Amino acid sequence: MQKLVVVDYGMGNLRSVARAFEFASREWEIPTCVVISGEPQDLHSADKVVFPGQGAMPDCMRYLRESGLEDPVRQAAAHRPFLGICVGMQMLFDLSEEGHTPGLGIFPGSVEKFRPTDATLKVPHMGWNQVDFVPDNSVSSALFDGIPSGERFYFVHSYYCAPSDPSIVSASADYSGRFTAAIGRANIFATQFHPEKSHQAGLTVYKNFLKVNL
Repeated sequence: MQKLVVVDYGMGNLRSVARAFEFASREWEIPTCVVISGEPQDLHSADKVVFPGQGAMPDCMRYLRESGLEDPVRQAAAHRPFLGICVGMQMLFDLSEEGHTPGLGIFPGSVEKFRPTDATLKVPHMGWNQVDFVPDNSVSSALFDGIPSGERFYFVHSYYCAPSDPSIVSASADYSGRFTAAIGRANIFATQFHPEKSHQAGLTVYKNFLKVNL
């Protein structure tokens, strides 16, 4: 049985994420022990790590560092199947415009605020949006296996990731222009949307992550 750890550093929709993974584990018969933990030893012993985030990135980064989990999260991202969600995706980049906050710098690029020119588009971007997968992308194929491109997922965010390397983009969406909806490289996957709030398509994303083998 594999061990999946949902990182608890004081920010994020942890129980909803954990329940969704537990459901996916049962529904698709993928034996998994799902643990919510802020203990470094649990991250070190995990087979897979999920890194959620919710709220303001300056708070998320501060709590991550104060919890003593910054280095264990970096190590997990270097060696294990790793899934960032929402602000957990944004924190993987160099710098956020939100509070001019340095991130983990695992991927080069910035996190920028939505500035819609259309007055009917509100910030935060909140609700369901169509997500288009990058064709012939191995990361996209793994995480989104069985989900048609153009499926709708649930978003809640005021900032979006602007990767310096376009090759890591595995999906995009449109909100006053195209923005990055998911990224991936090697063992790291991340989504700006919330799979745990995205019904069957989101559960399928979690099922696919449970099935990842490196």
